[in-house]
Amino acid sequence: MSVPFQSVAILGAGLMGRLLAVTLAQAGCKVELYEAGSPEAEGAAARVAAAMLAPLAESAVAPVSVVRMGQYALSRWPELLAPLAQPVFFQREGTLVLWHRQDAAEAARLARVLARTGTQVPELAPMQTLDGAGIAALEPALGQRFAQGLFLPGEGQLDNRALLASLLATLQASARVTLHWQSPRAPADFTPGTPGQPDRVIDCRGLGARPQWNALRGVRGEVIRVHAPEVALQRPTRLVHPRYPLYIAPKPGQLFVIGATEIESDDMSPASVRSTLELLSAAYAVHSGFAEARIVEIATQCRPTLPDNLPAIRQPQPRVLQINGLYRHGFMIAPALLDAAMELLTQGHSPLARRFGMETTTTADA
Repeated sequence: MSVPFQSVAILGAGLMGRLLAVTLAQAGCKVELYEAGSPEAEGAAARVAAAMLAPLAESAVAPVSVVRMGQYALSRWPELLAPLAQPVFFQREGTLVLWHRQDAAEAARLARVLARTGTQVPELAPMQTLDGAGIAALEPALGQRFAQGLFLPGEGQLDNRALLASLLATLQASARVTLHWQSPRAPADFTPGTPGQPDRVIDCRGLGARPQWNALRGVRGEVIRVHAPEVALQRPTRLVHPRYPLYIAPKPGQLFVIGATEIESDDMSPASVRSTLELLSAAYAVHSGFAEARIVEIATQCRPTLPDNLPAIRQPQPRVLQINGLYRHGFMIAPALLDAAMELLTQGHSPLARRFGMETTTTADA
């Protein structure tokens, strides 16, 4: 894909900033990437994530538009990963949903929601109901602990930190990209299209863009990473619970990402004792091998969220594009946002954004 301009400044080197920088450099554009933090992306919401690609599972809390974006991502991610400088773990082994007997009513409610989503988005692989033997066939370690479950075929996940590192290595190897670390910038710092300035500015700063996008708010998430050699899980597993729907995502090297909490707050302080105990207790209830796991990290981060919990792309002024509001669905919807943004940059409009009901507010270029 070629672009009708020669240079771009991208603000923010989180997931969207890195994806756009790689894509635009591949299209022959000169890219200047500005990041307030370091190359390790320690301030990015994408670093504290499970990176599950589970559109049907997420339909429990997400509208159909997000489900469709997630279904699009399942086939798009392998295409995005293929040219990167380093391999990135990616799998499509489905999602396993389990529950304890006392939560059967909540599980039945969830099954009805997922079934309704299946009729609205028929391209999704159909949900399957499992008994204990069916669970054991997928995850032998769990077949004796749970008598019923759901299996969502075709859903996937990737390694979020390996992806961020591979995107970084790809950018570092590109002669078209200049990286600026510890260099916070705002759109007002540029006058795109004038001599000595980039042709376009793209703002991907997440919550860092709040001074220019007042509707943004932070939604706090807490994630625990553990090393558990005694646990063997082949795919992301979700535990139905009326208060905290736990997920466990297995990553390479016998690492597991455990999470559930979602708090309407932009508090970036460490995780509380209560939430940590709840997460670890629920993980132990899924698999007793977690009792001997070693805690690698307990991390918190705030996800950039708009009032409707949906992503948006807007052009507040000519030659400036803002992308934000990825909320809890970042890795699942990022490919759709990337491709919609590229359509806007190259064509001035985005059929893909219309297809997904994505908000795009633009003004005519000068």
